[in-house]
Amino acid sequence: MSVASAVHSRQENSFSSISGYAAVAAGLVLIVLCGWWLKSGIQDAASPGQLLMACFGIVAGIFILAGLYMLQPNESAILTLFGRYIGTDRGEGLRWAFPLYVKRRLSLRARNLNAPTLKVNDKRGNPIEISAAIVWRVRDTAQAVFDVDDFERYVTVQAEAALRHLASLYAYDDGEDLAPGETTLRAGMDDVSRALKQELQERFEAAGVDTLDAKLTHLAYAPEIAQVMLRRQQAEAIISARKKIVHGAVSMVEDALNGLAEREIVELDSERRAAMVSNLLVVLCSDKDTQPIVNAGTLYN
Repeated sequence: MSVASAVHSRQENSFSSISGYAAVAAGLVLIVLCGWWLKSGIQDAASPGQLLMACFGIVAGIFILAGLYMLQPNESAILTLFGRYIGTDRGEGLRWAFPLYVKRRLSLRARNLNAPTLKVNDKRGNPIEISAAIVWRVRDTAQAVFDVDDFERYVTVQAEAALRHLASLYAYDDGEDLAPGETTLRAGMDDVSRALKQELQERFEAAGVDTLDAKLTHLAYAPEIAQVMLRRQQAEAIISARKKIVHGAVSMVEDALNGLAEREIVELDSERRAAMVSNLLVVLCSDKDTQPIVNAGTLYN
């Protein structure tokens, strides 16, 4: 079963906390009044019940102040009570909740993951080195905390697994064994990035994490075959250049022969035409400067 099809046992519940400023005011007022009452009761020899009530009021004020906590923008607090999930508070500023709630802060900001450089095999089986930069953020706080053990470690491991799988789906570079127009890692960066982002989103779904962006940051042949592949690429470039040179030379020779025939500058039989074509192709296709030779005789003598 794929990661994307995993059943999520927990979904985020919204929790509405109380403004912390009102709680501060209530707690301080309760402590000050009950402290003054306790002091007055001790001086006036008040009954034990009154003194106990004053002490209880002070403790209640301290208890109220213990429920204060602060949240920054794009930060949340996961509230639990004796192991039971209560909800997630996404408010900002000074907030107040029941003091016995355990409050775990969790950032909702975008995060960068610079995946380590991995040595994997591409579609052809050639060893390559690949790495990526991934931008992600927590979408569902309950899933991130309760459905996986450590969601940051989970994201790192799944990112490496996605990179390895992606590299096995594409060839590093074009070749005769590939279908025309087939996407490769080097030439199809945009398509590869989209495929990587989609696979990461499927893998991160179980942790309640969204993939905002994913781009390859390093792509190269492994050192043990880098020199061989470089010579292969150089040979392919030379062959491609030679093909263009020969195609252009043939077109120029054809234009020259047609121009001579149309203007009736000289009549050439098949043997002279063949000799002229050979000479022109040597001049046009040679990678070195040719030396002219003056022929004082004829083609036949």
